[in-house]
Amino acid sequence: MNSSNPTPASSPVRTAIVTGASRGIGRAIALRLAADGFRIVVNYAGNAAKADKVVAAIGAAGGQAIAVQADVSQPDDVQRLFATAIESFGAIGAVVHAAGIMPSAPIAPESIDAFDRAVSTNLRGAFLVLGHAARQVQAGGRIVAVSTSVIAKSFPLYGPYIASKAGVEGLARVLANEVRGRNITVNAVAPGPVATELFMDGKTAEQIAQLEKAAPLERLGQPEDIARVVSFLLGADGGWVNGQIVRANGGFA
Repeated sequence: MNSSNPTPASSPVRTAIVTGASRGIGRAIALRLAADGFRIVVNYAGNAAKADKVVAAIGAAGGQAIAVQADVSQPDDVQRLFATAIESFGAIGAVVHAAGIMPSAPIAPESIDAFDRAVSTNLRGAFLVLGHAARQVQAGGRIVAVSTSVIAKSFPLYGPYIASKAGVEGLARVLANEVRGRNITVNAVAPGPVATELFMDGKTAEQIAQLEKAAPLERLGQPEDIARVVSFLLGADGGWVNGQIVRANGGFA
């Protein structure tokens, strides 16, 4: 665990756990929520150096953050993530589950390993993180899972990824009903193509150019575009949005 400006648990400032926050969309969400006044628990799977940079950036801007390593597919790791957040900052006001992988593989018997990896990280990870969030987020809090607008496109080679993220959307809708009575909202945000390292990996310049033109706005999304939507859902103006899949995609799908 690495930290920047930790404060006593009695501080009234809200705390948010952001999984997959060392890069890409998760990083942008962590930085935006810190700017919104949240203390941030920066979860990462393996790249401590990148997580430390996010913590440092938040601290340099006057915010408060710690970095906590945890594999979201492992029950003990997720339990430790939440326990560390509470020990460091007290009550948890929000959880944003952005951790995920995007394997590319056909629906074929030889792709079972890619399918298992996608389900383990994306769906099993969401089940564990959302499950702990349901128990640990304080009354009036917010829970957001990151899905994908690619679900509506059904592109070849996206079978494992789409299947896992469709499950995430189902979990979010069900959880919104399971936390009834505590004034907790649960939503999913489904980005379209976003210019991240995860998205760019394995794509040709031609493929990227085609995807840039796919949405009516004729550009790739930026991580900050998605962070703004999450900020809205966690803010005062998003309190009546619940059990929804918000497709932040520029009209892509």
